[in-house]
Amino acid sequence: MTNPLIKTEFPLSAKYDPDWMLDNQMGPNAVWLMEWLAEGLALRPGLRVLDLGCGRAMTSIFMAREFGVQVWAADLWISPDFNRVRADAAGVGALVYPLRAEAHALPFPESFFDVIVSVDAYQYFGTDVLYLGYLTRFLKPGGQIGMVVPGLTQGFSEVPEHLAQPQSNGKVFWEDECWSFKTSDWWREHWSLNRGVTDLLVDTLPDGWLHWHDFERAVEASGKALFPSDAEALAVDRGAYIGFVRAVARRTDWMAENLYSPDVGVRCGVDG
Repeated sequence: MTNPLIKTEFPLSAKYDPDWMLDNQMGPNAVWLMEWLAEGLALRPGLRVLDLGCGRAMTSIFMAREFGVQVWAADLWISPDFNRVRADAAGVGALVYPLRAEAHALPFPESFFDVIVSVDAYQYFGTDVLYLGYLTRFLKPGGQIGMVVPGLTQGFSEVPEHLAQPQSNGKVFWEDECWSFKTSDWWREHWSLNRGVTDLLVDTLPDGWLHWHDFERAVEASGKALFPSDAEALAVDRGAYIGFVRAVARRTDWMAENLYSPDVGVRCGVDG
């Protein structure tokens, strides 16, 4: 019987122990999503990468093992000590630097990172129109920023019935925090407003709903679920509304030259 966590769409992820993915999951399979995101990034040995909202550091470990990058694995809720143990066990303790950090108070020098990534976390803080400008301050000019988030394949003003009604397990898919789910068009416009980034790519994961559904079923069957499964709602939706959005861009010199000074802060075109 084929293991549902081994997918041809994610050949690098297929090398990883399915039980390791299940033991460390905190939502949709972050290793699959990181592999998809990495396709749009120029990762190579020696680069400094910030993994923002890394959870249990699966994405950090994946990047260190597959690309030889140095990863600062930042999360607010998961202990750095626990992530250190996981990185050491995976053989990349010398490349992964776990720390506790809040997304609006990052403890790094400006222009420190070559790449900044966020998987299944950016929607919680990145819908703020000011946030991308803040985050890219920590990115070198020319460096890349990329994120993957749960999103919408089409927008709506009223929640579709199958997402608002309880599933057979009693779980309702659509909770208030789901209003942070946006379409690819929304993210494209949102990031396009920032002159500090260029070379913008925004798209959706083919069959994203199916990958999410399959992972939900695998977690449910393993008995390792942290929350009741959303697989039933995803099976009804079949990608009509729910999927994953990827955004990748490159930092320009515009912010450093025109917008920000450590002495005066953000000018926003207003003198005085």
